[in-house]
Amino acid sequence: MKRLICALAIAAGALAACDVTHPVAVVGPKNTVYRGTATASFLEGGWFQATNGKTTCSGRYMPAAETKTVTFPVSCNNGLRGIGTATYETPYAGGGEIVMQDGARWKFIFGRGALIV
Repeated sequence: MKRLICALAIAAGALAACDVTHPVAVVGPKNTVYRGTATASFLEGGWFQATNGKTTCSGRYMPAAETKTVTFPVSCNNGLRGIGTATYETPYAGGGEIVMQDGARWKFIFGRGALIV
């Protein structure tokens, strides 16, 4: 249904209606779980934000034209930064990792899989 609405919006020139939001889970140091959402926007890429209640991290990515993998910078409100890489397993789900500046590797999951973390 969402695809039909998006196709109709494109035909009408209203691309903003094509934003799709998915749950996100990020597993950081000591298995700390950050929860939030990722929003994909047609032609504009997307962004995510996740928090553990104390620290909030976010990132923005450009659309993946011919690949299922996107790379994006990540920044947290505690000053920590990193680079994330995520691969779409389906148009609505996937995951990857974020390599933080301190070398820590965080797991990144979006879509239904994020709900069970």
